[in-house]
Amino acid sequence: MNWDQIEGNWKQFKGQAQQQWGKLTNDDLDQVEGQREQLVGRIQERYGVAKEEAEREVDNWIEQA
Repeated sequence: MNWDQIEGNWKQFKGQAQQQWGKLTNDDLDQVEGQREQLVGRIQERYGVAKEEAEREVDNWIEQA
């Protein structure tokens, strides 16, 4: 799966993202609106990880989606 598919169907994938990153609130995910960089930034904020780690997590999530 690629990010364009996730972005286009964000409402559908939002629940999966919530399961993957439980510290992200519904408001966080609403503000992300399917934008990858926004998601990476929110993961960094909530989990206190480096940008590279957050990007790796997002990439792994996309592969599993």
